[in-house]
Amino acid sequence: MKAIVERFNPLFKPKTVAVVGASTKGAALPNVFIRRIRELGFTGAIYPIHPSAPEIDGLKAYRSLADTPEPIDYTFIAIAGAQIPPLLAAAKGRVRFAQVISSGFGEVDEGRDLQQQLVDAARAGGMRLLGPNCLGIYSPRGHLTFTEIGPRPAGSVGVVSQSGGLGTDIVRRGLNRGIKFSGLVTVGNCADIGPSDMLEYYFADPDTKVIGMYIETARDARRIFEILRAEKARKPVVLLKGGRTKLGLAAAVSHTGSLAGDDRAWIALSRQTGCILAESLDEFIDTLLIFQTLTPRPDKPTERVVLFGNGGGASVLATDTYARLGLEVAPFAADTIAALAELNLPPGTSITNPVDCPVGTLQQDDGRVAEKIVDIIYGIGKPEALVMHLNMAPFVGRSKPEVLDNVVLAAMRVQSKFPGLAHFLLVLRSDGDEQIEARKREFRAKAVELGIPVFDEIGNAGYALKALRSHERFVQSRRG
Repeated sequence: MKAIVERFNPLFKPKTVAVVGASTKGAALPNVFIRRIRELGFTGAIYPIHPSAPEIDGLKAYRSLADTPEPIDYTFIAIAGAQIPPLLAAAKGRVRFAQVISSGFGEVDEGRDLQQQLVDAARAGGMRLLGPNCLGIYSPRGHLTFTEIGPRPAGSVGVVSQSGGLGTDIVRRGLNRGIKFSGLVTVGNCADIGPSDMLEYYFADPDTKVIGMYIETARDARRIFEILRAEKARKPVVLLKGGRTKLGLAAAVSHTGSLAGDDRAWIALSRQTGCILAESLDEFIDTLLIFQTLTPRPDKPTERVVLFGNGGGASVLATDTYARLGLEVAPFAADTIAALAELNLPPGTSITNPVDCPVGTLQQDDGRVAEKIVDIIYGIGKPEALVMHLNMAPFVGRSKPEVLDNVVLAAMRVQSKFPGLAHFLLVLRSDGDEQIEARKREFRAKAVELGIPVFDEIGNAGYALKALRSHERFVQSRRG
């Protein structure tokens, strides 16, 4: 395990970076890459490689990868494909990882020979190859990024994506939803480094708690299966598989020049190894989020769920959805109902499960009534999961600001009173109004810091909870 981590540390935490293809005019993609990693806080050496310019973006330039003052941990390359093999071969063992953003290789018929030349040159130059046809790596711990973002703290979610564009979506949407990454690597055509290499690394990496994979190719599917089977779901793995239908398979072939494989094989892989097979990008991100923030309980897999919030129709629809997912939203026992009845909540409040509280109810005691309700649900009802959902529109601009604050924060405080009793999920529903969205972002940031996942809809929380339960059940079965 330690050897794997040490092998890939120069990729995720490089001390020296070379950039090939930067322009003296400062407008090329490699110039943008230099600017982005500087903004993200990279303080190591940056060596632009240029055949004639003495300086690029205020940095001394060098004619080749063999000419830099120090060996290079990571090289970013964006030049014409035919120029890259001789560039790599001339590195003479001084480069550990080279990432090729350039396309025109194995994803098209006429580029397959060139891709093999690229692989041969990388091996001759003594390096591992990322790509080609990929955007590269986002590693907040190494201060590397291929997408436009500000400084963000490192986290525990490690992702490998065969698509650069989708990798960008995962990073940007994930960050907005509260995900903190240990790293995200795009692998493109997988001429050398593939998804299985990154899977093996993330399992070994102590900084990674949950692993996400977007895969199109089946080239290293056997190795992926063997790694997952050997690890026995030691860490949750969430898989988003592209090319699962006939038309999707054709799209995958044209995208990265690889075969997507039979969908039945991936379903079987999920069942046999415990990895979670996500159906959409949103479900993929939501599932990563729940594993980032909540700790699975394989000794007692999640079954009984309590729904609590405002919006009766939304609660009814959610109950149907959860039932289809195999999650039980059953009425409370008599003692829980009796304790809730003693609160003398206003007419129109439902105190069975789901607990439906109109805004007027939640405004009582400036929103602090929520803590009393959740206290009873936890203390007497003892659920295995509580999903608190709030339609924010009736609160924002229509009641005192502290009401919504107290409703959300009071529910969060209850977690410290009953540690480990139930998974707590928060759903903040918005109609898109900017004032509401601003409050939502504020609450989301506070919740994630407290280890509470925040979802946009009750159904999203349900699918993520189902994934968590699936992992819990699988781990429990392996222990048996």
